[in-house]
Formats: sequence, structure tokens, C-alpha cells
Amino acid sequence: MKKTIRTVLRPEEAYDPELFEEVICKRAGISDPDSKVRAIRRSIDARSKRVKINIEAEVYLNEGLPPLISYQRDYPNVSGADPVIIVGFGPAGMFAALRLIELGYKPIVIERGSDVQKRRRDLAAINKEHKVNPESNYCFGEGGAGTYSDGKLYTRSKKRGDIQKSLEILVAHGATEEILIDAHPHIGTNKLPKVVQEIRESVLGAGGEILFDTKVIDFILEGDVMRGVVLGEGEKLLAEGVILATGHSARDIFHLLHEKDILVEAKPFAMGVRVEHPQQLIDKIQYSCDDRGPYLPASSYSLVQQTFYQRIQRGVFSFCMCPGGFIVPAATNPGEVVVNGMSPSRRDSRYANSGIVTAIELEDLRGYERFGPLAGLEFQKELEQRACLMAGGTQAAPAQPLIDFLNDKVSSTLNDTSYQPGLSSIDMSELLGENMTSRLKDGFRGFGKRMRGYLTNEAQIVGVESRTSSPVRIPRDKDSCEHLTIKRLYPCGEGAGYAGGILSAAMDGQKCAEKLVFNYLKISS
Repeated sequence: MKKTIRTVLRPEEAYDPELFEEVICKRAGISDPDSKVRAIRRSIDARSKRVKINIEAEVYLNEGLPPLISYQRDYPNVSGADPVIIVGFGPAGMFAALRLIELGYKPIVIERGSDVQKRRRDLAAINKEHKVNPESNYCFGEGGAGTYSDGKLYTRSKKRGDIQKSLEILVAHGATEEILIDAHPHIGTNKLPKVVQEIRESVLGAGGEILFDTKVIDFILEGDVMRGVVLGEGEKLLAEGVILATGHSARDIFHLLHEKDILVEAKPFAMGVRVEHPQQLIDKIQYSCDDRGPYLPASSYSLVQQTFYQRIQRGVFSFCMCPGGFIVPAATNPGEVVVNGMSPSRRDSRYANSGIVTAIELEDLRGYERFGPLAGLEFQKELEQRACLMAGGTQAAPAQPLIDFLNDKVSSTLNDTSYQPGLSSIDMSELLGENMTSRLKDGFRGFGKRMRGYLTNEAQIVGVESRTSSPVRIPRDKDSCEHLTIKRLYPCGEGAGYAGGILSAAMDGQKCAEKLVFNYLKISS
């Protein structure tokens, strides 16, 4: 017999396993010592001074706990099946590959970067030696940018696909079952590489192929039909279709599409900075306490502020907030500085960081018209190169204490930071330009009114946060997901402009795989 209970618990009751079982059984009116208890939904309510945990739990009497997931890693052998090419092995590419296998087709994945083991050396070289490998870095390599991120899995994209199945696939490949329970689930950068490696093993074990350290340099077109790709050594690969899942930083792919007269278009995006606070300060603001204690997780925030510059309204908002996390160098070429954030599973760093970015609309790109649909890409690149130059030409990042930024004061000293390559004190207004500077200042002031204590020189801004999303869209048909002018080409995920995180990209990958099969191929028996 199963009994479901919804209740509100104190943090220690919710997160201490033994106490949790005791309290849930008591509230369910069950005294059987052999009963089994588990949480199935959990969310934090910090709106009042006493933080509460909303819980939905199941209590089982006279039976064991059934499996929390139904998904099994039981894939058919597709080694002799018709091939489909996937360019990129980030979340969209990984989940597209698994879905193709489920449908009876052989994925051939082409990934310009290295596998997770080799990739670690490339990341160490960025952090310690300031050397950027343009093919393998925080953005390129097995698992894409998501592998070395917080692993946030929250999405508002409820209509994109089967969220439960996507989460279960991750659990089946080693993610903790807690991602099925928490309202804002995350895996953690220390655990993601293992999950990614397990997905790789599923693809290879089913007869799929993954070509690491391999770059696509051209497309094979037959009229308006995509037939395959050309690799860096000149090798040609032909397939039943191509799923393009290259991520938002594969600028050479955008250039290649444009040069081949394959339709691409500029799209709005966002740019700004990372702001880093002491995590204890954010906890104090959000939890209304000096010490969050051993049970509450590191607190986060989500903020948005409407701003006006030259009478034009734009939103300024927090992006990819990383509680208990680190700022990392996310450049994909030497001579540029880009920052991003990540958190380990325990979120136990003493720092909190978040992107604070302003919307960049197409009308903000005046002066870049000569680049056509790649105008936003060039705007991004120019800012990243300027950041590198102003900070000294290495991977040291430009930075400024938060209050000093608001008061136009350049400080001679900076706070300690989680950013390993180091910081360089500069006038961030000079780097960002008048438009972004004005909007970010207004945004920060608005945030300070909602989070008392947020505005402080204990915090500092670090630049630049420029890879929030792709500045280019690869247009596709709304229903078929096929490119508007090239048949059998399926633009997919963040790089194509159709996703905004790990989970939405994963679901988009599954969707594009299904559409390709349903539109052109037969479901394998």
C-alpha cells in the first residue's frame, strides 16, 4: 500500500534522512517500523524569516520502494543500420544520438574537442598557463559547455519534449535521483563528466560512432539536399541526414553556413558581466540569517530589472546563477577573454557568482551591418578581444568592485576571487561602452533595492559574460524542424537558437532526431 503526503518541514527535517523518515511517518499516521519513505518533490520557501521546505513524499507499507525511474539503458545494436551524422556532442548531440539508437539508426557523432579525460588537460592549461586550445576548452569537447557548468536542469520549456524522460536518462547514466525531486535540480561540475562518459559508452556500446578531435570543415550538398560533411583531413562522410548541434560558440560553422549561402539570420542575445559575492552574504540576504547551517543548500537568486537608455527599454537580468561556485575562463580562441560560471554538486565554494546581462537587440548592432546575419557574432568577438587587451593580453579577466563601478572609480585593489587565471583592475565602463554600462548600472541599483546588502564592494564584477546564447539563428520549419532551404539538415540546440540550457538542448536533440526519422526514414522494427 502506498500513501502520499504533502507537508512543510524545517530544513533539518527535510535533509536529515533518518529524521525525515521519522517525521513523515508521524505526520502520515504510520507507526509500522518496516514502512519505506521517500521524497518525490522538494522545494525551498525562503519568503519568510523562517525558511521552510515544501515536501511531497510517498510512504510504502508492506512492500519495498519501487524504482523511481522506468528508463533502462537497453539499446538495440545499430552498428549495421543506416547512418545519421550529428555535429557536436553537447547535450543536444548526446540526446539526439541516444534517440536515433532507440529508433534503430546509427549515429556518427563528430566532435571537434576531446573526450572528458583529455579535455581536463586543456582546461588546466587555460587556468594555469593562460593557453587556449581553440578546439578543446570550456565550450568545446565531450559534453559541450554543459560538462563544466553547474549542471542546472531547470527549464521553463515544458512544451519542448518529455522532461521526465530526459531526467531519467541522466539518472540512468549516473546522475543522482535527487534531480527528479528538487524543484531546481542540478548535477554539479564534478559529477557531470562521469555522466557524459556513461552516455558515450551507451552510444558506442550500441554500435554508434564518436569521432573526437575531429572538425567539420565543409558540407556536402546535392542541390538543396544535405548529403554529408567533409572532415578536417579531407575525408567525406555521407549519411541519411545531418543534425547540427554545435553549440553557441562554433563561430566557424556560422561562417561556413553563410559562405555556402545556407540561410542564417541574426537574433537578439545578451551580454554583460559576472558578479561575484561572498556566498555567506547571499545566504544572509536570502535566508535572513548569519549562518545557513548544515542543512540548507547555498542560496541563489533570480533578478530582473527594466532599464532605459536613450528612451529605449531593455531588460537587465541575472543569468546562470552559480551558488557556491566558481568563475571560469570560457574563451575559445587566444586573444579573447570570456567568463562563465560553474558549481560543484555540493556548491561548497565560498563564492557566489551570476551573469548580469542586458538584452542586445538587432537595432543595437548599428555599425555592424556589413557583417549581415553575423553582426552580433562580430560584436561579441570585438568586446571579448578588447577585454583581453585591456586586462593585459592573457586570460586574466578585467574586474572592478561593484560600488566602484557604480561610482566610476577605478580601484587599486580587488577582492579575492574564484577565477583562477586572476583579475586585472580596470574601468569596466571603458570596456563595456555607454549603452551596456548605463543599463548594467541601472540594473544593479534596482537589484540592490530588492536585495538589501547586494550592493557592496565585497562584490566585484568580472568581464565579459558574452556567451549567454547564440547571436545567430539557423532557421528551421516550426513543425518539421528541418532547415528552411536545405533538406535533411536539422539545426539543433543552443547553437541554432532553439534552446537555452542543458535540459532544453537535450529535449531539442531528441526532437530533431525524431523529426528526421519520421520525415525521411522508417522506424526500425
